[in-house]
Amino acid sequence: MCIAKIGKWVAEPMNNYWSKEGAQEYLARFGSRFGEKLALRTFTSRLLGREPRLVLHGGGNTSVKGEMTDVFGQRVMAVFIKASGVDLARISPEDHPALNLEGLLRLRRLSTLSPQAMVNQLRLNLFDAAAPTPSIEALMHAFLPHPFIDHTHPDAILTLGNQPDGVQRLKTALGPQVIILNYIHPGFELAQAVASAWEGQPDAQGMVLMHHGLITWGDSARQSYEQTLELVNRAEKAIQANLADARKMTVSVTSGGSYPSWSEVAPLLRGALAHPTGSADQPFKRFILRAMDDPDTLALLQHPDAVQHFVSGPLTSDHLIRCKPWPLWIDDPSHIREAVQRYRDDYHDYVQRHVGSMEAGSSIIDDAPRVVLMPGVGAFIAGENAYLADVARDITRQTLNVKADIAAMGSFQGLDEQQLFDMEYFSLQQNKLRRDTTPRLQGCVAVITGAAGAIGSGICRRLLMEGVHVAATDLGGDPLDSLVNDLAAVARERVIGVAMDVTEEQSVAAGLRQVIQTWGGIDLVIINAGLAHVSPLATLEMNKFRKLHQVNVEGTLNLLSHMARLFERQQMGGDIVVISTKNVFAPGASFGAYSATKAASHQLARIASLELAPLGVRVNMVSPDAVFSDGQRKSGLWAEVGPDRMRARGLDEAGLEAYYRNRNLLKVAVTADHVANAVMFFATRQTPTTGATIPVDGGLPDATPR
Repeated sequence: MCIAKIGKWVAEPMNNYWSKEGAQEYLARFGSRFGEKLALRTFTSRLLGREPRLVLHGGGNTSVKGEMTDVFGQRVMAVFIKASGVDLARISPEDHPALNLEGLLRLRRLSTLSPQAMVNQLRLNLFDAAAPTPSIEALMHAFLPHPFIDHTHPDAILTLGNQPDGVQRLKTALGPQVIILNYIHPGFELAQAVASAWEGQPDAQGMVLMHHGLITWGDSARQSYEQTLELVNRAEKAIQANLADARKMTVSVTSGGSYPSWSEVAPLLRGALAHPTGSADQPFKRFILRAMDDPDTLALLQHPDAVQHFVSGPLTSDHLIRCKPWPLWIDDPSHIREAVQRYRDDYHDYVQRHVGSMEAGSSIIDDAPRVVLMPGVGAFIAGENAYLADVARDITRQTLNVKADIAAMGSFQGLDEQQLFDMEYFSLQQNKLRRDTTPRLQGCVAVITGAAGAIGSGICRRLLMEGVHVAATDLGGDPLDSLVNDLAAVARERVIGVAMDVTEEQSVAAGLRQVIQTWGGIDLVIINAGLAHVSPLATLEMNKFRKLHQVNVEGTLNLLSHMARLFERQQMGGDIVVISTKNVFAPGASFGAYSATKAASHQLARIASLELAPLGVRVNMVSPDAVFSDGQRKSGLWAEVGPDRMRARGLDEAGLEAYYRNRNLLKVAVTADHVANAVMFFATRQTPTTGATIPVDGGLPDATPR
């Protein structure tokens, strides 16, 4: 049994990571090229970004004022402002594009400035036309006179401010020298209000933007950074004092019980969240799901008043583009589709209530929730890919913890619905999520068996290039570990290694469950694991044949059986590609065990194409010949077959490869990349095809499918 307390602030004082050694390091790295101010601005920006209690994933912004030389050789006042969407934890000097400060200050004379006009002015005032677009709060940084300015979203400030008496709580905690400014939509109007508020109190130490964040400033990077820490520590002390006097609310959670596991529910929810595209070939936009099923989360969601505490708006308007205006609460996992549909209906009603205030040219954002809370099961966080889901998960974890502390102190009061809508459909925020290109298979989860071999590694690599989330499976050990390490260099957040023995039903079940626990479901399976053995039938040992039967036939059946049930639960189609062989159509002497068992595997796939078509699942085969390696990864099949073939023909390894190259019509070497291309043809559904075989053999007439 787990006892969880709502109202559990135990944070230590905010660590001050400034050091003389760290400052000297950044001066040495960046000072000569970018100047002392920008080098130290980069240093303290990263210090802010390393503390999740201050900012998360691209939140917050920083600036420094200095000078630039224009084309006439004259020194011009400039402001260097963080580019929109850049993560402070990894910011570089180039991520603070320079703007003409005098040009920006002239904008204060205006009474209004639309968001589009503001962005245009920001870009017109860039010293480098190719530089990234500055933060939407750039004018706020420009209109304040201080050399260094930090803008963060501290948990403590949001905890105090998101309450009915938040203004008073913040004044009491921070003191009279901190300005409290009521919420104003980000952009030109906010920049004007911030500048006017400071001019009314020029001795202020900082400013809180209600439901938004904290601004601090200083004459040096260190001063501004340490002022942020000072004010946040004051807020945290106030929270600790309030919680010490607040009524403690606890809930006991019994592990297990009648609740299904997160991985049992995830495929059902993932299917319900999938967004119909209207395309027959790619009928759904799929989401990746990330789990929050730890004891603390489960305890919070099982509190009797959890709906009241947690089903509400975001802590700050910045979170809207990641998590939507509110989460979906599902009491009964057996009615997931109905609950998701109610959310979609409610979201459309919300849009209709405010559509009159939508910016010109805006379109309705998809109606799927990004956060789903389910008592007894956990939280499900959805994103178009694993990175975006992880960002939303970190924000959700912060949100639950902050709202828990608010619940122990009073009640949550965030932005009103109109303010939420205006920010969600704010084009400058939505631009942070737009990409020039979207991978063809974004949101797709693939399982590849036999991944550590030559063909498997080539398929994994190609799938990653197309945006797929890849679960590379094979027997556990160095080959699989080495492959995953290599693939992680391409896309670490989209690859996992799963030790799986395809001959063991329980191992297959556990491996697939691990993939589901990681990403929420599975869309594409490449059945590639296989064994070979050379022996004429007269001397073929039965135990050798049975071993090949276990891997090549039973392994295929295990995957097909499990995936048929999973696809039924997900209800959004899917694809299976079986890596077959030319030996199905043109068997070779002394290769009976391999040819027969691979033919059985091939036939199972054809039957699966008949049975799974009503679910929208396509099952196809790729039939390669003589793939010897993929870079340094050797083919396991040819490690078994090669020595016999070389002895029979009096060839060395290079000669054997040349023999197989010259026996096909096109006289080409067949590579793992070629096989991967064929897999991609089926995975991207370029034709309405199921139950078909693509030969990848350079042209072998006897092996042509018929």
